Amino acid sequence: MGASSARRIWGLVYRHLALYRRSWPRVLELMYWPVLQMVVWGFITAYLAGVQQNTATIAAGVLLGGVLLWEITLRSQMGFAISFLEEVWSRNLGHIFVSPLRPWEMVTGLAAMSVLRTVAAVLPAMLLAFMLYGFGVWKLGPVLVVFVSALMAMGWAVALAVTALILRHGAGAEALAWGVMFGIAPFAAVFYPVAVLPPWLQPVALSIPAAHVFEGMRAALIDGRIAWDHLAWAVALDGVWLALAAWIFLAQFHQARVRGALLNIGE
Repeated sequence: MGASSARRIWGLVYRHLALYRRSWPRVLELMYWPVLQMVVWGFITAYLAGVQQNTATIAAGVLLGGVLLWEITLRSQMGFAISFLEEVWSRNLGHIFVSPLRPWEMVTGLAAMSVLRTVAAVLPAMLLAFMLYGFGVWKLGPVLVVFVSALMAMGWAVALAVTALILRHGAGAEALAWGVMFGIAPFAAVFYPVAVLPPWLQPVALSIPAAHVFEGMRAALIDGRIAWDHLAWAVALDGVWLALAAWIFLAQFHQARVRGALLNIGE
């Protein structure tokens, strides 16, 4: 990456950071849902601990770990997609691409904003889980870095596909930025093993990178082992998802530029 590309990427990132500098409602919105989720699931875990004393620790780890890691996936996807939608809502896409900014630089800038938004959203929830329930997701060990990376990569892949749909269908596809991950969650084995699903649904679940991450999380928390096979599948599937999403995005971006849609998306 050259110095000029880095400056353009930083310019895009700074443009979005400036939105949060003097807007406490935006900052609060980042933390609100992850913290609320942690409070609700923490109380559920406390209830289960009272019902089944002998499985309290395992249940707490599996449920709270699932909540925290899924929030990483969700916030990475929404951080990317909503940063793009900020450009749509402000009618700024045309201005951006009159500049020398290239598509891959915009994607890199949006991914950087996704990382920042995810850290700001999930870190308070992680601290809350530790202070209220004594659960630290870092108990997973160094493999946590791989888990987080794989989940964020999946979030970016989904966000790229959603962005491509917005380029193709305009405002009619904006709702997908909020809802698409909730449709994936039942098949991602966040709170239960893939084996719980009907046999005909299990191949679908195993084609989702997050399912392998959560299988690996349960292996680490319950059995104390690293499921290298699931980690390898998660990384490989992330590569496939990202490549496919990038191809769809670039195709729709080219079509939007040919149609002149970059100037009127959202109208």
